[in-house]
Amino acid sequence: MSGNPTPVHDESPAEWTLRRAEDLIASLSGVLSARIVASRAGGIEEIHVLTTPAVAAKQMVRNVESALMAQLGMKVDHRKISVAQTAEMKPIQALEREAVAEAASKRKLVFADLVVESPRPRRVTVKVVLKYDGVELEGIEEGVDEARSRVQLAARAAVKAMERELEEAGLVLEGVRVVDAFDRQIVLAGLHGVGGRVSQFLVGTCEVKQSAEQAAVLAVLDATNRWFLQQR
Repeated sequence: MSGNPTPVHDESPAEWTLRRAEDLIASLSGVLSARIVASRAGGIEEIHVLTTPAVAAKQMVRNVESALMAQLGMKVDHRKISVAQTAEMKPIQALEREAVAEAASKRKLVFADLVVESPRPRRVTVKVVLKYDGVELEGIEEGVDEARSRVQLAARAAVKAMERELEEAGLVLEGVRVVDAFDRQIVLAGLHGVGGRVSQFLVGTCEVKQSAEQAAVLAVLDATNRWFLQQR
């Protein structure tokens, strides 16, 4: 014997419209939060908006009126819109993302520049510039001007740049290779990170977008960034 499924409450058109209106107001520049109080008939009774001082209260009222009319075709009496201002605040999710990004930018070794030059026939020089804690680290390698060689030189130059910041540790490039996978070209880099008496095998990858040489540098960083920071 089969029973009927438990009914699921769906939003009414009026509820959906009010939720859309709240989301729209909350997306306006300078708005920290928005709340709509509905009337018994499902219309808008009151609109409460919390904003930063970046936008004047009267201007914010006009912004809310214009946005609701333009996006949802809702005409609202400006007297129903209440604006309160406070010091700038951000949702906790945004604060967490910013904190993570700021911490990452401070602790990470990042790619800055790559220069490939041919000083003489059949020879090529690859210069890699990395940044760590605001300081530029530069590594230069020279070799045969050939596609596979340039990828190897770029990886070795990245390693040389990193080693300028390492005192009691070192890196050994095991190899770097361009492989075809998932209808894409991917650079695979393998290195040994040596710190004290401990050697750790490190692997990194990067899809080829700008050039295979740049992807080689980014693959080396992908493999070594966490290890590098531990040594620092």
